[in-house]
Amino acid sequence: METRRPPPPVPVLFKVALAPLQAFFRLEASSGILLALCAVVSIAWANSPWAASYTGLFDAPLSVELAGGRGAFTFREFINDGLMTLFFFLVGMEIKRELSAGELRTLAQALLPLIAALGGMLVPAGLYMIFNAGTPAAGGWAIPMATDIAFSIGCLTLVRARVPHALVVFLTALAIFDDIGGIIVIALFYGTGLHTEWLLVAGGVAVALALCNRFYVRSGMVYALLGAALWYAMHHGGIHATLSGVVLGMFMPARPLRRGREVLNELSAYISRIVEEPEDEAVRGAQLLHIEEQLEDIEPPLNRFVHLWHGWVAYGIVPLFALANSGISLEGMSLADLAKPLPMGIMAGLFLGKQVGIFLFTWVAVKIGVAPVPGDAPASQLHGVAVVGGIGFTVALFVATLAFPGQALLLAQAKLGILLGSLASAVAGYLLLRFGPAPKMAPAV
Repeated sequence: METRRPPPPVPVLFKVALAPLQAFFRLEASSGILLALCAVVSIAWANSPWAASYTGLFDAPLSVELAGGRGAFTFREFINDGLMTLFFFLVGMEIKRELSAGELRTLAQALLPLIAALGGMLVPAGLYMIFNAGTPAAGGWAIPMATDIAFSIGCLTLVRARVPHALVVFLTALAIFDDIGGIIVIALFYGTGLHTEWLLVAGGVAVALALCNRFYVRSGMVYALLGAALWYAMHHGGIHATLSGVVLGMFMPARPLRRGREVLNELSAYISRIVEEPEDEAVRGAQLLHIEEQLEDIEPPLNRFVHLWHGWVAYGIVPLFALANSGISLEGMSLADLAKPLPMGIMAGLFLGKQVGIFLFTWVAVKIGVAPVPGDAPASQLHGVAVVGGIGFTVALFVATLAFPGQALLLAQAKLGILLGSLASAVAGYLLLRFGPAPKMAPAV
């Protein structure tokens, strides 16, 4: 019988270089850390002697020709309007998964984080308007409403031994509702004027997606083509085209085609039978293909697409978005600029509005008997998580680009407020949770 050769040893230098990267990407907070690094690099680059290369790269003109039509855009617009559609696609799938089989599948489970998210949107927007009502910056009222899932959950990961798992789930659900609210706000208030004929086309594509969901279509190519058509129709219809990703994600089938136990029982009997047959490479290949096809019946397409795109979005698209949009030139700025209404409104909204809104609305909901405090956590821990909820980065930056198109000065001030408000929330939340009272119950492992 032929003996198999052992695999060649991995070179020591390769292991030394690869091991830290493998450890980093296994870290739950790694996507948030990478996001922060890209923001820091972006600011440093925009204020370095090579600042012109930063501007030149992301403002570089691009064009595409298709079916006789030609589209012109910059590299930054390609990232913000094109690649970020995949971010919202992932958001849409995560929302549907939680609503269908996750932490939001029942009204009782969803009500407390929904109420908390409502407070975390209304109070920051109100604080922002106290500073900016009647000014040219009033249109940015939705900027401090956002909670960044990657950053906030990454922050909690750093203190996970002191935070009950139920509070982590609570913040995740809150951020999901926050995303839903942000999506609605973008659709209603940050479009470019509605065009009925194109919205009817978008509605027709949505109906086609609903039929694909109903008849359990699993082909990624079908969804890609319909998603592209939906993006195009929404772009021309006056609704921000990235939201096509959310619609597409919500129509992904989230239930398995067959019950898992039924398929596994069939496969168990099938494998027991074929192992007794003579070895034949051609036959064995067909048998393995049959097993693979059977296993696909118990994996919903939504899970497959989340697994496929999560790494690309978390470690590629979102960091690239941060790199393209966090570069604030500090030339000519002073500490006095921080006292201007726009950055002050955003910082107050994120750091004060978020924690007050989330904590107060949650406390009232608990007091009137809507639901108990997640994980039976003390008020100090709930407050710490509410402060962490003020980390509003990715979606906040995205809304800022929509609120102030072509207004470089206002956009720079908005970015400064987002970065400082998010940083203050992250540091304060971490310190409150790290040095506050220990949890009453151990978090889930």
